[in-house]
Amino acid sequence: MNEFVLLTAHDCHLCAHGRVVLAELAAAGAIAWREVNDDSDEGRGLAEKAPPLRPVLFDGSGRVIAWGRISVKRLRRDLQVTI
Repeated sequence: MNEFVLLTAHDCHLCAHGRVVLAELAAAGAIAWREVNDDSDEGRGLAEKAPPLRPVLFDGSGRVIAWGRISVKRLRRDLQVTI
């Protein structure tokens, strides 16, 4: 199972939404994920490769797969997950 990385910022309402979406998919056993804040060392490195809007979702290979308002419907479709 791929581990996704959610790049977040402080006081970001879209980041809070992204956490809910990923938690829902993780609870169903569809994904594993972790959060990295953009003011950490790792976060600053990821931010160099990311669009400026937060959150940014990276797949296990480091490719940006979503940003801004994360869509659970789109992720389910892209990952072929049925919940």
